[in-house]
Amino acid sequence: MPVNVRPSSSNRTDAQRRAASGPASADNGVLLLLTALAAAALLGLPLMSAAPNRLMSGNPIWGVLLLQGPLAWPAAGIACAMLMLGGLIFVVRWRSLRVAALAWALMVTTGLIPGLLWLAGAQAALLAQTGSAVARTTLASGFWVVCGLLALLGVELARKLKAGPVLRGMGALAVIFLLGCLWTTGACDELSLVKEFAIRADVFWPALWRHAEIVALSLGFSLCLGLPLGWWGYRQPGLRRVMLAVLNVLQTIPSMALFGLLLAPLAWLVEAVPLMARLGMGGVGVVPAVIALTLYGLLPVVRGAMAGLAQVPVGVLQAAHSMGLSAGQVLRWVQFPLALPVALGGVRTAAVQLVGLAAVAALIGAGGLGALMFEGLFSATQDVVLLGVLPIVAMGVLVDAAFSGCTRMTWMARVARAARAQAPASRVGGAA
Repeated sequence: MPVNVRPSSSNRTDAQRRAASGPASADNGVLLLLTALAAAALLGLPLMSAAPNRLMSGNPIWGVLLLQGPLAWPAAGIACAMLMLGGLIFVVRWRSLRVAALAWALMVTTGLIPGLLWLAGAQAALLAQTGSAVARTTLASGFWVVCGLLALLGVELARKLKAGPVLRGMGALAVIFLLGCLWTTGACDELSLVKEFAIRADVFWPALWRHAEIVALSLGFSLCLGLPLGWWGYRQPGLRRVMLAVLNVLQTIPSMALFGLLLAPLAWLVEAVPLMARLGMGGVGVVPAVIALTLYGLLPVVRGAMAGLAQVPVGVLQAAHSMGLSAGQVLRWVQFPLALPVALGGVRTAAVQLVGLAAVAALIGAGGLGALMFEGLFSATQDVVLLGVLPIVAMGVLVDAAFSGCTRMTWMARVARAARAQAPASRVGGAA
């Protein structure tokens, strides 16, 4: 008869200690891949390009060549930081060193992007001393690919560290602070992107505010129409199918085609109603852009509202009706607060979508950052394109982060409300 031998507590402790100090499961493959791709891009793609003027294509400047010039020590520091990053990612495999390795890797990743920008600015300053006044030093594909991969790596490291919104926000603020220091100290003044910004500063800021205005108006009208439509579709299943079918068809229409479809009706309305012309409305400009973007933003808002209302527990609604609440009171005090976290997910999707689509509205005279982007495309000037694209990307990231934080806060408020509601019941049960 077999005898079951129960291991002693000391044996179990030794086994647990060996498991804790040994290598973890191979869950850092994504981290290693992103680090390897960033290192390969830094070595195999040009970091910058030097051109005699803003219209001509420049000669590539490889990061490896900087190791042989006046910036050899800073370039060597960037290379050592990449090697250190790879070593830290490899150390992540060991459980006992995992948290420390992830934290150090995140700090190195945070400093690499400003470090690369400083290196590019220093090289541009050296070239400006020997070149002509109209020469341009442009950030090339290697810089943008490496920065993009490092940003993805930073997000993945923060996720594996289980960093909360406060820590993630502190990391983002650290990068912004370092970039701001480079801007204020003039370390990047000789880069072509900074020169183009200085030339177009009086155009850039109005374009930025106009872009934000178009997005805000479109999102506001989408909420005013989408939330009631979502509630209506939730109450009427037959209407829901028709409504979603129509909104899905609107999503499939290309933005420029939708702008063209709105051109003729709005032009006719302006002729029929002179007051609209005096108010500045017409077939081109901000009005058709806002109308088209409002239609694009309806689908995610309506879907989010329907999904949020559908996930409210039936028992909660029955309890609210049994307390004598009217339908409007149930909607305001029960359904809306419980559906808000899910509905905000649809609003978040619509807001990020509208930030990108607002750039296309520049083609019908609405202005915004898209005007700068298309000006650079038509003149084949890369830095002017980036002057319009980079703020759009930053605006999209900020909008997404803001709605993500609002969604998290509403979920936390919902959990706290449920805990407060269960506390009296638990006290009653304990007393019984």
